[in-house]
Amino acid sequence: MKVKACRKAHFNAAHRLYRKDWSDEKNFQVFGKCSNPLYHGHNYELIVGIIGEIDPETGFVIDLKILKQYIKEEVEEPFDHKNFNEEVPEFKDVNPTVENIAVVIWDKLRKRIESQYEIEVTLYETPRNFVIYNGA
Repeated sequence: MKVKACRKAHFNAAHRLYRKDWSDEKNFQVFGKCSNPLYHGHNYELIVGIIGEIDPETGFVIDLKILKQYIKEEVEEPFDHKNFNEEVPEFKDVNPTVENIAVVIWDKLRKRIESQYEIEVTLYETPRNFVIYNGA
């Protein structure tokens, strides 16, 4: 029997959606006000789900204290109150859309969490706009 255990977290960050090889006009056509050259920010809400078998000894899928620590080290500390475009190396050449941010978070956590577990990242950029990524 598989169960998904989840941990919520949040961070605040700024970004600009744009392609360096496009003009400001084309970036505005595609990304609208999110292409503002002076950036804009979001209060991101993150839910990380770990899917696996319940350990018969502990009753846990995963110790959520450990997941809390991984999220702190891999997401909150490097992303909180940062400008994705300017301060986060993973986005040097990657447009920091909510989709790409979720994939980066998944990749960072995948390196820390044992392979027997599936990982699902749900990232809210606004209360109504969010993505879900599970590595597929």
